[in-house]
Amino acid sequence: MAKKPNIEPLGENVLIEPAKSDAVTASGIVLPDTSEEKPQEGLVVAVGADKKIKVKPGQKVIYSKYSGNEIKVGEAEYLLVKNDDILAIVK
Repeated sequence: MAKKPNIEPLGENVLIEPAKSDAVTASGIVLPDTSEEKPQEGLVVAVGADKKIKVKPGQKVIYSKYSGNEIKVGEAEYLLVKNDDILAIVK
């Protein structure tokens, strides 16, 4: 996990650091950037103050495929998603 950004989500928003997708297949074929699928798994970095939010910073989650807004802070990339777009907690 990169250094925590100076971003505090509001309301029911959750800041997620998406997992890096593999650029090489299991058989050793290197995939170009254009063919990479967006990851649906990531690490919760920060959460809003809404009482309905069930996740905590440090938890690994699965979220909807095309949800949220991409945010870039320095070299790090994050995703700001609504609480309802988080589908599961990975244990």
